[in-house]
Amino acid sequence: MGYLPVSFRSAANRRRPPHVHQRKLACGPLLLLGTVAASLVLTVVAGVHHPAHLGLSLASTVTVRAAETSPGTSLRLGIDRLLGDQFSLIAGKRVGLITNQTGRGRDGQHDADRLAADKRVQLVALFSPEHGFRGDEPPGAYVASYVDPVLHLPVYSLYGPTQRPTAAMLRGIDVLLFDIQDVGSRYYTYISTMAYALQAAAQYQIPIIVLDRPNPIGGQQVEGPVLEPAYQSFVGLYPIPVRHGMTIGELARLFNEEFGIHAPLTVVPMEGWTRSTWWDQTGLPWVKPSPNMTSPQTALVYPGTCLLEGTNVSEGRGTARPFETLGAPWIDGTRLANALNALRLPGVRFEPVRFVPTTSKYQGEACEGVQLEVTDRLGFASVRTGLWIIATIERLYPQQFRFNQSAGQYYFDTLIGNGRIRPALQRGENPDTILAPFQAAVDRFIAVRSRYLLYP
Repeated sequence: MGYLPVSFRSAANRRRPPHVHQRKLACGPLLLLGTVAASLVLTVVAGVHHPAHLGLSLASTVTVRAAETSPGTSLRLGIDRLLGDQFSLIAGKRVGLITNQTGRGRDGQHDADRLAADKRVQLVALFSPEHGFRGDEPPGAYVASYVDPVLHLPVYSLYGPTQRPTAAMLRGIDVLLFDIQDVGSRYYTYISTMAYALQAAAQYQIPIIVLDRPNPIGGQQVEGPVLEPAYQSFVGLYPIPVRHGMTIGELARLFNEEFGIHAPLTVVPMEGWTRSTWWDQTGLPWVKPSPNMTSPQTALVYPGTCLLEGTNVSEGRGTARPFETLGAPWIDGTRLANALNALRLPGVRFEPVRFVPTTSKYQGEACEGVQLEVTDRLGFASVRTGLWIIATIERLYPQQFRFNQSAGQYYFDTLIGNGRIRPALQRGENPDTILAPFQAAVDRFIAVRSRYLLYP
């Protein structure tokens, strides 16, 4: 049995506008979590841990080669393993690479440069997600395709006229590689780009290899409501919680099997990563996955404070600390900080702050608000904190605060994945009371999720 009593419907070939995060989207035919597709082809190359039960059909292919690790072993990313002990997966093949500025090995070299220089493989095309190949395009901005002036390769946009690789884009490609740093939140569109790539790989029967990377906010905490199907969009394609606690490779496995994609998928896991590992413990430099994801600390608060995008409160875009800084011209920062600190929310302290956003909401206007200081990241519950922030601002400023609405739809509902939490907040209900009924679906997700985890 899946953790939602409903299924999603297919609209796989529908073209979509570039500002996809403002529109509902549909995807290919999906299955409820817990079902198993007999035609699934799934290969898992060795990780440091592999659950005994993967929930695979007898037709599935599972290849496990245990990696030699020790407590002192440095972390090896999926790309480093692919170009090392797993090179046979791409040897002699024409490769298409879905990546951006985060697609780098432990040594800092970009995947595209390494593949282009390797005579044993032929890199023939690049694909870019939201924010573009170099990660410098604004949120929601149309990303055009072009020819890279250095590598002389096409860079096909997956955030423009289409979000899914087309037959023309995939012509002449033997295998697709996917290597993009995720941040651990359902809203972040790179996992939707990966899902669409899996669908295209299934449609055209092209093998796809997902190169795993750390979840920067760890792999243990899971929180936030599971997406309900009526609120499916590019910022929430599948029914998973807001903070899923999975790596992008683990998500690929879950998407591929539980939602009936059936792509010929290989996941190359990391070596030396565990679920309790935070980004600052990896030894890896932080390469901003998007313009406003400025640090691992940003990623930690993002599952909660991103919800402010659906309101008229600034989420800190255009400041030095986006998503950690929030406010508006009509907020008294000290008053808000005192009210939030009085709640004694675990793992976080609120400091009053003044700021002038250089972009986005209230650009050029003097604002006051608060800055989040996470004091205990294990105890900090980002989504719960985000809802308490919204509830407190609404209580203190009922005349000024509002949820943003466009064409009769609330973007907050799209982000949170249902239409029940916003009305409850507007009625002044306690956020903890509001969240309680959603926990059963989260618990069911956690049980299903366990079948796809690659690390202890």
